[in-house]
Amino acid sequence: MPDQIEKVSIIISKGSLDEVYPGLIMANGARAEGIEANLFFTFFGLDAIHKARHEHIKLATVGNPGLHFATLLGGLPGVSSVMTHYINQKMARVDIPSIPELIEMIADSGAGLYACKASVDLFGLEKNDFIPQVSDIITVGKFYERAAGGQIIFT
Repeated sequence: MPDQIEKVSIIISKGSLDEVYPGLIMANGARAEGIEANLFFTFFGLDAIHKARHEHIKLATVGNPGLHFATLLGGLPGVSSVMTHYINQKMARVDIPSIPELIEMIADSGAGLYACKASVDLFGLEKNDFIPQVSDIITVGKFYERAAGGQIIFT
């Protein structure tokens, strides 16, 4: 029988809908399976836990091959907003929670949510800029300490 995964630490580094959801879904699934989970938000991934931005994450439409339309079309004004609305409606129909709801579920299940200190400093942010579910602002070294003995997933 293969070894069971007991802990995952997931790095979320990008701030678009299609980049944030995979890490959150992986963390939620881990917690549902009884696996310890930590989320480390860095660079533009901080938007997913930023008080003023976490409810306004948009789908990346420029250069996104998964949308199957020309990059030029993705860059037109309003396309990102329309596609974000469309995807959010589709997800709601199949009971996929919004990013804020999913983060709350993950935090309530006991997962750790951490902001990267270097990115927080880079963008001039502080603890009160983040949603209350954020456990702490930590260095990469502290993240590795928390991740020790588990799997690291970079999304």
